[in-house]
Amino acid sequence: MIEKGAVLPMFYLPPVEYFVKLNTYRANILIEKEEHFPKQTYRNRANVYTPDGVLGLTVPVIKGSKNHTKIKDIKISYDFNWQRLHWLSLQACYRRSAYFEYYEDELAPFYEKKFDYLFDYNEQLLQFVLKAMKMKIDFKYTDSYETNYPELIDYRESINPKRETDFNQMAYFQVFEDRKGFIKNLSIVDLLFNQGPHSINYL
Repeated sequence: MIEKGAVLPMFYLPPVEYFVKLNTYRANILIEKEEHFPKQTYRNRANVYTPDGVLGLTVPVIKGSKNHTKIKDIKISYDFNWQRLHWLSLQACYRRSAYFEYYEDELAPFYEKKFDYLFDYNEQLLQFVLKAMKMKIDFKYTDSYETNYPELIDYRESINPKRETDFNQMAYFQVFEDRKGFIKNLSIVDLLFNQGPHSINYL
């Protein structure tokens, strides 16, 4: 029996596991907006598949806003041109994939326009991915921070790049799998660029 719902953080181009949760609890999703920003999580990091293995793409945030600042108030830093770096990395990793060109024009503006807040940036990227995958998800946002939600499954800490996940994922073709084999739970863009409209079947 599926539980009543789930509470999830807002991630940067989230891993596949995140979309499995969205798809599972689609009728009752709560997105955390009031938590303090935790370092070294998917909130500002996405993992992609390069010829050398996994690469973490990190969205830098303004120093001093890291500790005890609510996630919705975290500002993106533009001290260096990380947008160009991310876009070049995505092109290098996925230009040879079956569907990169299919989504390229819609995704490119996210690496040209400057967004002030990390949460807003992630939210708009999430909307792009949901639309691309034809997923209709009804979610609401927290209006205060609660340590637990008795009625919901809490995934705010469990989907974490520093923790080994027991998430089982059906394999799909990856551009560089002849180098390192299939790598599970990468950013959703890995699935999207390789499987396109069929991505939903892997959730």
